[in-house]
Formats: sequence, structure tokens, C-alpha cells
Amino acid sequence: MTVLETQRLALRRLTLDDAVFILGLLNEPSFLRFVGDKGVRTLEDAQDYIRKGPVASYQRFGFGLYAVERMEDRATIGMCGLLQRESLTDPDLGFAFLPRYWGQGYALEAARGVMAYARETLGLTRILAVTSPENQASIHILGRLGLRFERMVRLADDAPEIQLFGTPGA
Repeated sequence: MTVLETQRLALRRLTLDDAVFILGLLNEPSFLRFVGDKGVRTLEDAQDYIRKGPVASYQRFGFGLYAVERMEDRATIGMCGLLQRESLTDPDLGFAFLPRYWGQGYALEAARGVMAYARETLGLTRILAVTSPENQASIHILGRLGLRFERMVRLADDAPEIQLFGTPGA
């Protein structure tokens, strides 16, 4: 189910059919370094991740992480969307792309689409984002989206400190 389209991209809900893509993305060295190890090692793990993460989020909140496809060839190149974490007051923007698609403006384009969807369709007035302090590419994208650094946070007691960004708003 397509949720939104941008000039070059279609963002759609993830399904169990995306398990091969998710297995690959979540085991990319860059994902492990900047996002973390989700423990997804098999296709069954990937399906479980999709079921308990994005699909459960769609059902509970009406939003979640979406598969990002290039319209020109329908290649799935990344994921982008909103998460509602128990440790944060407002939804946060998340995105991850396969490294071979970096540097082509896809992450910024998808994130802009999600931000517009959040405001115009979901009626959200404030969006957060979290990132590792070492992830300069993501920090740059968040700045271009108008999110500003607010403070360092931990999403769990045993988690490392990460940077929290937010949009101006309530």
C-alpha cells in the first residue's frame, strides 16, 4: 500500500515480502554502526522484525517505517518513516538506506515527504529525530529538514547517549 509519493520515490507499507530487503539492510555495517544491531540474522528474524515493528506500528499508531522504492525501476532502496517510542514524547523520524544509494538525495527527498505527510495528513505539529553523534550525514539531513539539536538522550537505561533533534512546535 503506497502511503506517499515524491518526485522520484514511492513510500509504502512494509510487508513480510520485504524480509530479504530488511535482512540485508539491517545487517549493513553502516546500519549496525549508526542504528544498532537488531538481532536480525535470518529471513524468519526479518519477518518477525517487520511484524513486531512496522506492521504493529501501522496498526497501533497509523504510521511507521515505510519501504522506499525508486519509481523508475521499483527498486527498494531504503526505509523511512515515523516511530513512536515509549521514551519520547512525540514521534520521531527514522531513515536508513542501502549504501549504494547514498549521496543521490534519496534520504532527504523521502524524509521531506514523510515530514509533509506527518503535518498535512497525520496532523502532527512536532517531530523528533535521534541519531548517533558520529552520523554526520544524518545530522546534515536533519538540519536541512529544519530539525534542531535539543539535547543528548538515552532511549533506555543501558543504551548509549544519542542526539535528540526536534522541530519547533508544541
